[in-house]
Amino acid sequence: MGDETKNGQPYHLDSQVGFTMRQANQRHLSIFARHIPALTPTQFATIAKLCELGQASQNALGRATAIDAATIKGVVDRLRRRDLVASSPDPNDQRRVFLTPTDAGRALYASVIPAAHAVTSETLSPLEPEEREVFLRLLRKMI
Repeated sequence: MGDETKNGQPYHLDSQVGFTMRQANQRHLSIFARHIPALTPTQFATIAKLCELGQASQNALGRATAIDAATIKGVVDRLRRRDLVASSPDPNDQRRVFLTPTDAGRALYASVIPAAHAVTSETLSPLEPEEREVFLRLLRKMI
């Protein structure tokens, strides 16, 4: 009782997409923490994207990393306190602040790139090479 939906199909948590994705994400986060202990995944994504872009407003950086406004503010504040990110006012709009990676931020990012590749490789290691391509293509299709 209580394990059926309106259409009579049983509901098993273990077969639900969200549950399975959360388990896969937990495995990935564990791998990430082992390989890149100096940064959280959101900090890594933020510094990586900022190094890629060179400069961005906090709002644009949040959109580029798919991190909501409240979270990106906290992430940027922590990176700024670690002198990994610098901010400067937009000369055309004093309400906007531009963010740039500092030399220390660029150096840290460059130093963890090999580990980031290892995270991806280990995360995808249960899959065959052709399965990895399909898996990533299907994930991208969902976003």
